[in-house]
Amino acid sequence: MEDILIKNENGTCTITLNRPDVYNALNRETKLELISQIRKAGRDESVKSIVLTGAGKAFSTGQDLNDRTVSDGPSVDLGYTLETEWNPLVNAIRESEKIVIGAINGVVAGAGISVALACDFIYAKNEIKFVSGFANIGLCPDAGSSFIFARALGYQKALEFFLTNKPMMSEDLEKVGLVNYVGEDFLEKANEMASKINGMAPLSVQNIKKNLQFALDQDFKESMRRETYTQRFLGNSKDYQEGLKAFFEKRKPEFKGH
Repeated sequence: MEDILIKNENGTCTITLNRPDVYNALNRETKLELISQIRKAGRDESVKSIVLTGAGKAFSTGQDLNDRTVSDGPSVDLGYTLETEWNPLVNAIRESEKIVIGAINGVVAGAGISVALACDFIYAKNEIKFVSGFANIGLCPDAGSSFIFARALGYQKALEFFLTNKPMMSEDLEKVGLVNYVGEDFLEKANEMASKINGMAPLSVQNIKKNLQFALDQDFKESMRRETYTQRFLGNSKDYQEGLKAFFEKRKPEFKGH
């Protein structure tokens, strides 16, 4: 059985984590393959958006603790696992030029939270549990989750989430802006959003994504400078000329990504 399933249809690449017997916990091989597939979709000009989901009862429960890269010997270097596996996976999603939509089908735990929240849009099923779990095994949150939760929840609530390991539900994360939509039709809604994105100007989509990520990490003036640089770049694109022409001709634009 393949650990990752790929389906390309109508401009959307759907990537499914397919390890339901271990609740989509990821070993080294699966993480590296997932990174490869995300980057491959990013390079494919026929792919305009990516949907990331899971098979079975879980989206991902993070690290496969049976993996020898984290369980061999008394002094395993978990930092190395982060540097070579989890961090590159999260960054592959965040840095993809394509919009990555998380379709959260089931429980999310451990570093699986970082993978889910790295997605640009998140559509989740009702009453899905997001569980940290790190403190239970003597670890701390990693792969960017400290950054995301501290900014979304504030220091005190983020600390409570990570220390007590009390689950947050998909409805809770929707209220604080970390999840876009919650419903039983989450996958249908994710694909609807993918379809909308597929019809947009690729360069515009790429740069709006990059600018918003940049704005989270930089001050206001730096963000304005980044916006100015990007707008100058987009203003010289053929897609912009096509967009203007289509507006005045009252038709749907045909964007080419250049």
